[in-house]
Amino acid sequence: MAIDWLQLFPEKVKAALSRLPLPLLETVEEIRIREGRPLEINYAGKYHFVDAAGRLTLQPEEAYRPDREDSHRMLDLISNHSLYTMEEELRKGFITIPGGHRIGLAGRTVLSGGSVGHLRDIGGFNVRIAREIPGVADRLLPHLLDGSRQRVMHTLILSPPQHGKTTLLRDLARQISAGSAGGRDGRPGLKVGIVDERSEIAGSHRGIPSFDIGPRTDVLDGCPKAEGMMMMIRSLSPDVLIADEIGRPEDAEALTEALHAGITVLAAAHGREVSELALRPGLGRIIELGVFERYVILHRSAGELSFRVLDGRKRPLPVYPGERKGGESHA
Repeated sequence: MAIDWLQLFPEKVKAALSRLPLPLLETVEEIRIREGRPLEINYAGKYHFVDAAGRLTLQPEEAYRPDREDSHRMLDLISNHSLYTMEEELRKGFITIPGGHRIGLAGRTVLSGGSVGHLRDIGGFNVRIAREIPGVADRLLPHLLDGSRQRVMHTLILSPPQHGKTTLLRDLARQISAGSAGGRDGRPGLKVGIVDERSEIAGSHRGIPSFDIGPRTDVLDGCPKAEGMMMMIRSLSPDVLIADEIGRPEDAEALTEALHAGITVLAAAHGREVSELALRPGLGRIIELGVFERYVILHRSAGELSFRVLDGRKRPLPVYPGERKGGESHA
């Protein structure tokens, strides 16, 4: 099986990574290149350094250390030899490439008018490998439908970073958009709008999603969430509005507008418990008002994703077949 993302890396880094066992490569989530420091990977929730022969090690002194040539070559490869055309990406600090993979950049910031104008002297890269997992939301979606199974309930998904929120949102979008008219529940497909500020959910490249997000889904790529949600409400008339990593006061205001327009909101935020989010100025008021009908709390251990579902009053839902007590289920 070919690992397409290996082509992103300069030769010496690619040679080291290519020697890793295929089953490990298929579970890699992040590759971190830091100029002059150890090459590091994250797979299945574990972190290891990698030496020049493709062996894993916990000792930084044994690892391959990318040099200045590697950094320059990496920039050439991810920008397709046209770094000057990527001004907006350099301002935001990340690049999304075909396949939906996202590359975070570290270097020296150049300010313009008190804000970040762009990055220069780039010597750090965090390559986040994007994968779609069709069916990962199979066990969750039934919890988010009302009694008639015709409507998705207002839902907030929360977890720490890198616990699978984005992968879950992506599959929820696909399933909600496609519906299951030919299935046993006869659920209709709905119009879905995704505000994808960081190009992670749809993995769009030049406006075209890299992932299957469903036949009735529209995407605003690279758009600030609050502004994008208002644009969706005014011009694209979604039945369900999806946004990731909400938390700012303006995000909460836009969510309120969507609710007033009769649009179902499916959002995600960083956090471990609802009580933690309730303390944030942007989300506290919405949680206090009881806007969300479902809360989904994700947990990841040894690469395995599980979830707990709470109702709008923050009570665990009853145990379902195949689930653990307390409303916890494996995705």
